[in-house]
Amino acid sequence: MPSATDRPTRVDRELFDSAAAEGKRQSRSAKQQLDHWIRVGRAVSSHESAARSRVEAALAGALGLDELTSDEGVVFNAEVSAAIDSRLADTDYGAILAEQGVTTVSLDDDGNMVERRPGGAVTIRDARG
Repeated sequence: MPSATDRPTRVDRELFDSAAAEGKRQSRSAKQQLDHWIRVGRAVSSHESAARSRVEAALAGALGLDELTSDEGVVFNAEVSAAIDSRLADTDYGAILAEQGVTTVSLDDDGNMVERRPGGAVTIRDARG
């Protein structure tokens, strides 16, 4: 049951499914597992250390990947993966392709078909008919 301080939010389906699977192994609900991962990630991200500084330097391109330790490499890869996932989720490929002269059809969050045509015309077809 959500606590009084919880706020509704959307979570990526793959991440939620992973949390449910890992939570089951750890005797936690998916929400409890997500909360755990968030707290661990917050602690790791806010911890200033030589290793964290080296990972940040590698992310900025100031340190070669071959100079990272194995553990630093794991953190580096996780940071890159999270950044890619975030960019993919925030990019409107329909708009980009329409600018390039390509007509696309996709589904919005409500299940409606959205057709984007070159020139900016957008047609939304209600999922209910």
